Amino acid sequence: MHALANPARFLSFARPLTPWLGWGGAALLGASLFGGLFLSPRDYLQGETVRIMYVHVPTAWLGMGGWAALAAASASHLVWRHTLAGIAARAIAVPGAVMTALALATGAIWGRPTWGTWWEWDGRLTSMLLLFFLYCGYLALNAAERERGGEAKLSAIFGLVGAVNLPVIHFSVIWWNTLHQPPSLTTEGSAIDASIAWPLLGSTIGFTLLFAAIVLMRMRAILGQARFAARLRRAAA
Repeated sequence: MHALANPARFLSFARPLTPWLGWGGAALLGASLFGGLFLSPRDYLQGETVRIMYVHVPTAWLGMGGWAALAAASASHLVWRHTLAGIAARAIAVPGAVMTALALATGAIWGRPTWGTWWEWDGRLTSMLLLFFLYCGYLALNAAERERGGEAKLSAIFGLVGAVNLPVIHFSVIWWNTLHQPPSLTTEGSAIDASIAWPLLGSTIGFTLLFAAIVLMRMRAILGQARFAARLRRAAA
């Protein structure tokens, strides 16, 4: 991992890996969504509205997984002073916020016919909304630090502290009596039929591959901007 902290080494594998992740994720996502939206059966209770989960579940997973990756990158930035780790955290924040917003929006659309309301202040929904605000706060704090020429230490600390919300999101449906359904996948097995589970798994992997491709593209763009700014400073000296 320390070897990958070198920007040149990182770019040597990030450039060829990005299109593989992007096109592979797009193809898998397209096939999975087609299967989920047109081939999988309708739910016996929720009917056609259950198909929203092929977008809702992957985006909710990536909203949480994105912050977990952001927190890990922030820890690396604080402990080992890896500049690339700070860039990774910054690159994750925007797509992570977008995925969280999509999870909240699709959850509201799903909840309206299922629960009879667009929004309910239960544990899962409220903690996911808090996650979106945490992403927004991180982006604002990171931008302010960069504007002042700082090393993004405060935003890295914020990324670590914000990770406390992740177990709250995960266990909220167990700790409290909420409208949101409990976990469908547990160590005891799956409550999802295979005809629905396979498209859901495919869309989750597809979204994840696309998310990784976007993060790599953003990291490459940030590194490119830094190199360009360095050249301008050298030329002006």
